[in-house]
Amino acid sequence: MSNSPIQIVCAHCSTKNRLAKDKLNNKPVCGKCGKSVLSTSPITGSDKNFSRYVTDNDLPVVVDFWASWCGPCKQFAPTFEQVAGEMSTQACFVKLDTEHNQNTAGGYSIRSIPTLMIFHHGKEIARMSGALPKAQLTQWLAQNLPVV
Repeated sequence: MSNSPIQIVCAHCSTKNRLAKDKLNNKPVCGKCGKSVLSTSPITGSDKNFSRYVTDNDLPVVVDFWASWCGPCKQFAPTFEQVAGEMSTQACFVKLDTEHNQNTAGGYSIRSIPTLMIFHHGKEIARMSGALPKAQLTQWLAQNLPVV
């Protein structure tokens, strides 16, 4: 990993932060709010903040489109949370409730949930529908996440 700067959107206040790639493992803090820029838990996405995370991050963004009434979504949530904690320096993890954020879900033609998508620099690079066990999720991420 080189020392070239990358842009990361703060997990807490959505402010863009510029930092050296080799500092990602040092728990960098936001220049505005002073909290950790990276999150070990998925960020709650919304119609209001979704575009900011997807387009302004140099880290790839993994999104779980879900709904509170969806049984498989609820079963998958702990797996997504665990992987988000383990891979917080490799990707930004976002959960978007499709019932409360219909504009964003509709904009990406989400027809079944859970649906996982990976974005990099605002572009969708992978999509998969259905809940996955941890081993399959990490394998899917390993195959599809770009190296930053």
